[in-house]
Amino acid sequence: MWILGPIGFTAPWLLLGLLLLPVLWLLLRAVPPAPIRRRFPGVALLLGLSDEETETDKTPWWLLLLRMLAVAAAIVAFAGPVLNPQAREPGTGPLLILVDGSWADARDWPRRMERAKALVEEAGRDGRTVAVARLTDRPETPAFQSAGAWEGRLAGLAPNPWLPDLTLWADSLPEGRFQSFWLSDGLDHPGREALLSALEARGAVTLFQSPRPVLALRPSGFADGAVQLSALREPASDAVSIDVSARGLDPAGIERELARATVEFGAGAREAGAALSLPPELRNRISRFEIAGVRSAGAVSLTDDSLKRRKVALIAGREGREQLQLLSPTHYLRQALEPVADLIDGSLQDVLLASPDVIVLADVARLTQAEQDGILDWLDGGGLLLRFAGPLLASSDVSRMAEDPLLPVRLREGGRTVGGAMSWGEPKTLAPFPEGSPFHGLPIPPEVSVTAQVLAQPDPELGSRTIASLADGTPLVTRKPVGQGQVVLIHVTANAEWSTLPLSGLFVQMLERLAVSTRPAAPDAADLAGQVWVPEVVLDGFGAPRDAGEVAGVPGELLAEGAPGPALLPGLYAGSDRRVALNAVGPETQLAAAVWPDRIPVEGLEAGEEQALKGAFLAGALALLLIDVLAALFVSGRLGSRVGAVRGAALLAAVLALGAGEARAQDEAPPDPAAESFAVEATAEVHLAYVETDDPEVNRIAEAGLRGLGLRLRERTSVEPGAPMGLDIERDELAFFPFLYWPVTASQPMPSAEAYGRLNDYLRTGGMILFDTRDAGTGGGGSTPEARRLQQLAAPLDIPPLEVIPQDHVLTRTFYLLQDFPGRYQNAPVWVEAAPPDAQQAEGMPFRNLNDGVTPVVIGGNDWASAWAVDARGMELLPVGRGYAGERQREIAWRFGINLVMHVLTGNYKSDQVHVPALLERLGQ
Repeated sequence: MWILGPIGFTAPWLLLGLLLLPVLWLLLRAVPPAPIRRRFPGVALLLGLSDEETETDKTPWWLLLLRMLAVAAAIVAFAGPVLNPQAREPGTGPLLILVDGSWADARDWPRRMERAKALVEEAGRDGRTVAVARLTDRPETPAFQSAGAWEGRLAGLAPNPWLPDLTLWADSLPEGRFQSFWLSDGLDHPGREALLSALEARGAVTLFQSPRPVLALRPSGFADGAVQLSALREPASDAVSIDVSARGLDPAGIERELARATVEFGAGAREAGAALSLPPELRNRISRFEIAGVRSAGAVSLTDDSLKRRKVALIAGREGREQLQLLSPTHYLRQALEPVADLIDGSLQDVLLASPDVIVLADVARLTQAEQDGILDWLDGGGLLLRFAGPLLASSDVSRMAEDPLLPVRLREGGRTVGGAMSWGEPKTLAPFPEGSPFHGLPIPPEVSVTAQVLAQPDPELGSRTIASLADGTPLVTRKPVGQGQVVLIHVTANAEWSTLPLSGLFVQMLERLAVSTRPAAPDAADLAGQVWVPEVVLDGFGAPRDAGEVAGVPGELLAEGAPGPALLPGLYAGSDRRVALNAVGPETQLAAAVWPDRIPVEGLEAGEEQALKGAFLAGALALLLIDVLAALFVSGRLGSRVGAVRGAALLAAVLALGAGEARAQDEAPPDPAAESFAVEATAEVHLAYVETDDPEVNRIAEAGLRGLGLRLRERTSVEPGAPMGLDIERDELAFFPFLYWPVTASQPMPSAEAYGRLNDYLRTGGMILFDTRDAGTGGGGSTPEARRLQQLAAPLDIPPLEVIPQDHVLTRTFYLLQDFPGRYQNAPVWVEAAPPDAQQAEGMPFRNLNDGVTPVVIGGNDWASAWAVDARGMELLPVGRGYAGERQREIAWRFGINLVMHVLTGNYKSDQVHVPALLERLGQ
């Protein structure tokens, strides 16, 4: 290709034809010799006559120029002009493509994969071998393979939710000479210089790097009564503002945006912060913060117990004598709880209106009937009532003869005093906490002692309600459940009058174990060590949270290091008494831009696409020739007549239409005959469709299965589907099909972003997808390769919350009455869209009223297509079970398929209660 400025020519030798234009000019300018003039008297008879048709003796220069331009445009067109030509130097030897593959790459991952795919295709045309390595993986020597082997595998690559460590990659490179292309995330990582030197020693290195800044969000904190947010960017540039969204569950259990804060970056600032003031009810619902519009694990900050602060109401039976603060019953409670909880003051009736999480009664003996009823109603909702003893409770007759509903045990009259001037005994210490106690494992300081307490009456249930005792076995803390909540009594005062417990750190730890408070800061290594932390939620490279599934727990020593990697995924980890968030970006993380030597060529990810200009030049040449015809008519005087005017107008319209058509052709792609044929076939009648996989045998079984299901639909229902159709979700339109069967294979490539967009549109507009892992397993629990692949495939889809199909779901009665949903396998759970929380069963009715539309997805692993499959003659293709039981299983599988199709085509009309009498009659009730 010969490149001239922004235009290149694929056949530049044809441009030599431009040199012949002067010759053509001379030929057109040539005229016959001038005639000899002879005077003839008879010519006088012609004087005064006019000739309607005139003819010039020479061609005007402007008409010659028009013709020259038309010929020049045709010559240039056939020379193959190309706009924005890509200068490609033919490479030699193997090609190594390195991708950082971190969360910093996720912001423009599709473009990176497009660039990598273009490199692989170019290498394939040149007959070169290719190796692709993701640097966030464990170092392993890449193996060079054919370009065709990598073209399908690139779609399955995804960024990891951690940053790479390049220190070991320099020693893991292949031997020999090869060319390297490094798609960098733009950040500086350990070992980058060593790896670059090793690559240069083996051949030429080209770098690809996006100019877009990397944005990251540090873990949130709580200070000065507000949530503190901190964001990072690299590189720093002009002043800009970003929005940080706080997401969590609303009261209906649906995840949504709960609040939003704006973080302002000043010019040249790499770090910026914002404070978000929220009421406790809203703050405690937040599960994560994320930078709006950025799909990256580094732009997501999960929250844990350090952010969730409980509302605690403190009510004392008496205040400190003579205004002595240290004698106040609530002084030590305030000191312990103020840093970690939101304290509420007021009367008992007032604090109940605020719905606190915990109510603390310090030496409160008697309550009015209205107060007692209010607390009992509050306990039924799951509250915690924490009571402390004291002189008032010891001298009252509360819970003496009969157990008080707001005390866990009956109490003896008076109290017990040990270690005083009037006592023979010594102060009592605490006994080790038993295994069933929430305080189990807490070390007991030797200086903690008790000098007075209220005693519990012996009772058969006293042992089960005691969760802490003194060294002599006397109960110190007792507890009992009330409704959904619980009542806890600490048999000493909340101040240091009866015990040194409120002066110790054990007091704060006991409050934490009782869930009265939460820890205000990130735990240190000592807090994490000694136990296994189980992940509940993990993040992928795009920042999407997903259930941890079968991900193994990690030791606390590894979690304390706080360095995400292949063995420690970012996510939310649960221990025995708290949950800890490990984010992709830590509180001390700093971003540094990678600086590359001048000798390394750095290319951007966005390059101008090549655009062929041959059609435009040919259209221009044709338009000039039409104008030439119009001009020739004008010069010859033929436009003056009516016929000439009509011809001129027609030619002018043709020229304008040609220009408009060319303009539309530049903007619109020509219709695809294959797509039009597919659309006509898909809409001619109802078709059941399946998603084509990378396994031809799986595709064959899926087609045979839908053929068998269509045959049963024709026999038993009014639905007459056509032949099943296989779909390529990257190319085919999905809206033509009400139902898609998707058999999941372990090696199935990930769809593109455009395909996911079409799939989400399909689900939102009433389509249904049946995901079948064909593994007889959970279909989503991650225990098999197919199930794990399903988790990856379904992560970008807009799938609602799921539940195992309940017995009253409309799928159990859409056409047939079913209780099981077997395929070739049986007993595996089937997952459908979860019912709304407010769905209730009407009185006297066996089913809930679920008029909520069609479930967009059904997930299972029973291999339904194998049970439905028939050959061309309609005979069963694969065995199911043995004997009569197997045939019965196949029949139920067909019925489930019929129910599915009828559910898609008719909706949830069978969930209406008007059908209940007929259903009850069928059920024999």
